[in-house]
Amino acid sequence: MTESASPAPESLDRLDLKTKLAFGAGDMGAGMTSNLIAFSFLIFLTEVAGLRPRDAGLVLLIGKIWDAVNDPIVGYLSDRTQTRWGRRYPWMIFGAIPFGLTFFLMWIVPEFLGGAGLFWYYVLASVLFQVFFTVVNLPYTTLTAELTQDYDERTELTAYRLASSVFGAVAVLVLGLVVSLQIENSQQQYVVLGALVSTLSVLPIFWCVWGTFPHARRRLEQTDALPKDLTTELPFFEQLRIAFSNRAFLFVVAIYLFAWLALQMTASIIPFYATFWMGLDSYFVVALLVQGTAIAMMFVVNLISRRVGKQSAFYIGMGIWVLVQIALFFLQPGQTTLLYVLCVIASLGVATAYVVPWAMLPDVIELDELQTGQRREGVFYAFMTLLQKVGLAGGLFLVGLALDVAGFSSEAPQQPESALLAIRAFMGPAPLVMLLCAIALAYFYPITREIHDDIRLKLAERRRQ
Repeated sequence: MTESASPAPESLDRLDLKTKLAFGAGDMGAGMTSNLIAFSFLIFLTEVAGLRPRDAGLVLLIGKIWDAVNDPIVGYLSDRTQTRWGRRYPWMIFGAIPFGLTFFLMWIVPEFLGGAGLFWYYVLASVLFQVFFTVVNLPYTTLTAELTQDYDERTELTAYRLASSVFGAVAVLVLGLVVSLQIENSQQQYVVLGALVSTLSVLPIFWCVWGTFPHARRRLEQTDALPKDLTTELPFFEQLRIAFSNRAFLFVVAIYLFAWLALQMTASIIPFYATFWMGLDSYFVVALLVQGTAIAMMFVVNLISRRVGKQSAFYIGMGIWVLVQIALFFLQPGQTTLLYVLCVIASLGVATAYVVPWAMLPDVIELDELQTGQRREGVFYAFMTLLQKVGLAGGLFLVGLALDVAGFSSEAPQQPESALLAIRAFMGPAPLVMLLCAIALAYFYPITREIHDDIRLKLAERRRQ
């Protein structure tokens, strides 16, 4: 093999600021849409569309049954896609507009439907949105492993991506606050908000493609790090079997699932906690404090990870978050200032849940390549993306079911004690258990910085042969 076909030189692993910003922008739409669903979809379905809390949770849960099939298939197909634009970019380009349109459909109330018809309308709209979310977001997330092989650059790319996601999440909350102040009718509020978010979530996808493709093309032309026949050797289900035989991948999957479920439980209960327990007029300030501060905390987590490694950074962030969840359970109405302080502190844990598991995944992919001789980014990222959506759906469903069983009623002048206890439980003990499970699993995660350096060295030696 000639020198030009050797592994990528160090310069190809270094990304300029323009490329990093463009890459990060690709997750802004996902952050906007996911956050509006997390905070507002349950209330929209119950208060505006008129569904019971239990049925509102079921809407997303049913969509995830399809996702269990949809996500791995899209990952597998994107791995096998061969075009002059690469494997990932065609999916992002052609899926962007349907992604925005199907999201808009979720915020319309078809008044000609009622009862079961209305329920199934939202199931269908949710399923269609999940399909195009996967078509766009899954190929996008795999770009982390394709743009660079450097351990710290990948962590930084992940920080840019997730900072952009959180920026989109914060922007949608600000946008929701502005719309609610300008429009009195709640149904019109959500139609306008849905239209604005649909448009704004599509545009950054095209920025990402335009800004990162030149670097991706140079890597593909100058290295053999991404061979063209990587996924043609093994059948689909055999690839899944091998992926799940990867011990490190199983730990990353479990860590992310528990951390993300805790995050979504907290996000979905914040409107109820702030309104019905703390007695606040609006929950937007609470939500903005958590997610707005998390943008800055993304870079703090990145710096901590560079100094002490990903596992230790995870322990620090999750440990602080655990203490906050305990305090929130015991917080009393009227302690608003303390609530705001706790929200700011919790943002470090939120940022950690966003950054660290996704930064671990590219390392797992390289370990899999060392063990099997193949790279299957799409398959691995598919299950991470699926878990992200399962966490969102699971959080909403569990909260909706708990509120339904506890006797919560949006029309009641005062909520029963059972409903208030359920609200506090999902703000404190329930996510606390999830966080402790994530911390315990992180202890056994096998890939340290030293092990990753050894993996890269062995892969480089193999490619020179």
